[in-house]
Amino acid sequence: MDSQVMVALALSLVGGLSTSIGALFVILNPTPNLKMLGLLQGFAAGLMLSISFLDLAHNCLNSIGFLKGNLWFFAGVIMFALITNFIPEPTLVPTTDAKTKQKHDDGSGKDLMKKHRRQVLFSGIITAIGISLHNFPEGMAVFLGSIKGLRVGLNLALAIALHNIPEGVAVALPVYFATESKWQAFKLATLSGLAEPLGVIIVAYLFPSSLSPEILEGLLGSVGGVMAFLTLHEMLPLAFDYAGQKQAVKAVFIGMAFMSASLYFLEISLPQEMSL
Repeated sequence: MDSQVMVALALSLVGGLSTSIGALFVILNPTPNLKMLGLLQGFAAGLMLSISFLDLAHNCLNSIGFLKGNLWFFAGVIMFALITNFIPEPTLVPTTDAKTKQKHDDGSGKDLMKKHRRQVLFSGIITAIGISLHNFPEGMAVFLGSIKGLRVGLNLALAIALHNIPEGVAVALPVYFATESKWQAFKLATLSGLAEPLGVIIVAYLFPSSLSPEILEGLLGSVGGVMAFLTLHEMLPLAFDYAGQKQAVKAVFIGMAFMSASLYFLEISLPQEMSL
């Protein structure tokens, strides 16, 4: 059992740390302008919505039924809606061009940019939390795949690694924009990927047999609700504000198509009795 856990940990690190590759794409390029930030925020929102509805919520509904699945899903929505009421949230200042921060000579331009950076940083942290929650079941799946055999676990880890790269971009981009720190952007993106090996440890040692499949699917359905709420509440407003509604919507659907294709390749890499 210990050898299987070690193999699964190594494979999950391959998948999880690919978020660092996505972060490198961000920090090795010049600081993006607000329009590019908005487009990539829209792309990231599409990734998150696909994960929420087409992966986590979909599997939950199929596994435990329509009524129970919806109850779990909206429990996640309501829980985080209540939590956000206690989080001090900076006001989003409408703008479509980065030069608006330079319109005044009395220092108000700096104030506007400061508010932008705070809002974007908050969005990046929220994205990191959502992706970390999604990476838990991926780590669990890698562990179960490794039990089936090294080939299955390796194929799954590589497939996960490919779709984790844009997730690293989604985390690192807003953090880098807000903090202007390459290290902070890289660190947060990497930490979100480390949730994957943590999922291996949890499923292997903390509740190897005590957690019923129905409760596990319900919890994953709640995670889907959390991610959907955070995407619609935090990420889409930023995308609309910085890139414009039409361009942001296009970016959202491109992100959804990309993640749907990624989830498809993940599905065909899994044994039939397993799911993410």
